[in-house]
Amino acid sequence: QVQLVESGGGWVQAGGSRRRSCVACGSSVGINGMGWYRQAPGKRREVVAVITPGGSPTSAASVKGRFTISRDNAKNTVYLQMNNLKPEDTAVYYCHAQRVMDYWGKGTLVTVSS
Repeated sequence: QVQLVESGGGWVQAGGSRRRSCVACGSSVGINGMGWYRQAPGKRREVVAVITPGGSPTSAASVKGRFTISRDNAKNTVYLQMNNLKPEDTAVYYCHAQRVMDYWGKGTLVTVSS
């Protein structure tokens, strides 16, 4: 079993920054892709950014140039640096990891006020 423990999030003003981190605990050997998803009120969950075990990132068009995903395999941790936040970035952000099956963090609300 893999448990994903998230930190970061909270309230921030538009234009501000936040850094999220997510540690994979438990049987974390063999984790493949990791990433971040978000779900805004009344909307479906969408991908924000994902990263391969080798460190190749892919970001959604809506956050490209503002959000950066990175990964430290030695620490089983994935990060999301969010800069120039906008009110439309307000959502619950979920960490995701894949190892045979999908694992999800519990999610943390990020609120961006205008």
